[in-house]
Amino acid sequence: MRMLVLGAGLQGSACAYDLLQNDDVAEVRLADVHVEHLPDFLAPFSGPRLLPTSLDVRDRDAVLGAMRGCAAVMSAIPYYFNYEMAQLAVQAGVHFCDLGGNTEIVFKQKQLDADAKRKNITVIPDCGLAPGMVNILAQYGIEQMDAVDSVKIFVGGLPQHPEPPLNYMLVYSLEGALDYYTTLSWVLRNAKRTQVPALSEIEPVHFDFADLEAFHTAGGLSTMAFRYEGKVPTMEYKTLRYPGHAKLMADIRALGLLDLEPVEVKGMNVVPRDAFIASVMPKLHKPHGHDLVALRVVVTGTKGGKPAAKTFELVDRYDAKHHISAMMRTTGYSLSITGMMQARGEIKPAGVHTPDECVPAVPYIDALRKRGIDIRES
Repeated sequence: MRMLVLGAGLQGSACAYDLLQNDDVAEVRLADVHVEHLPDFLAPFSGPRLLPTSLDVRDRDAVLGAMRGCAAVMSAIPYYFNYEMAQLAVQAGVHFCDLGGNTEIVFKQKQLDADAKRKNITVIPDCGLAPGMVNILAQYGIEQMDAVDSVKIFVGGLPQHPEPPLNYMLVYSLEGALDYYTTLSWVLRNAKRTQVPALSEIEPVHFDFADLEAFHTAGGLSTMAFRYEGKVPTMEYKTLRYPGHAKLMADIRALGLLDLEPVEVKGMNVVPRDAFIASVMPKLHKPHGHDLVALRVVVTGTKGGKPAAKTFELVDRYDAKHHISAMMRTTGYSLSITGMMQARGEIKPAGVHTPDECVPAVPYIDALRKRGIDIRES
């Protein structure tokens, strides 16, 4: 089968690498505006199975041509392109999944449901780590309860060796992280959907490797707060960081350094967030740093008339052998697993669904485990 990956950045490259581990994948087209310098871990696959493809996703005709004849398309490009990419995939009649991260765009993609059904394909937004993996696990926990009291999700991409003042390193787009730090987060309280500020309600969370803190950020629940309004009393998603990070970022935000409205600086208009990113990114970019991903999903409720709880936990670390980060493994591999399941016809019915609505949890967890991403259940 032929697969198309849009975006040759960190996650797209990891997705392509994982697809190439499957013998039944005859060809992976890794498409981006610039494909001259791919990661070293893709070098062994240089040849007929891996085809770096120069493609500008703003060129609709070129994208449509690249999609035709593929078994599935996986999008690892910025979220604001994903509605149009899903439209084109439906037009081409090919399965489509993306990393998502913006719930408003997911609802726009949902409007393609009837067309996707007519083409007998699946479109699955939000297929990375969070949203993505955590939503599949949360749904799996919900399905094992007779009644659910709460769903709490904690996820963080962290340096294995934190350095002050932020104790953080770039594991994905800094621009994306700052969006999450400045956007209201949907939660369920008393079974009613409401929004809370990012970086708020800090709480301690212990893992075997460290004591961490958790706080609200946007996007991780995807559409689950909408699906379960009136059905689940408490549902929330929080990001994990080393202690002190949230307060420092909240202070930076309060000073206006993350604002998007331009300010005048020596006669020039400057966007504070752009200046912040330009100043901070070199300090947070650690090309030789090793990361980890920590995840915990806790579902509580009742089963057989008794109190019950289901916990899923993961700590995944940088792959030193292949030089693939934990964030790339958990996000890019999640995308490739979803795309492979679509191409093999393992996800039904046709239409537009979020991962928690359609991805079968047990085969998905098994696929992660085969890749050394071991989710522990208790």
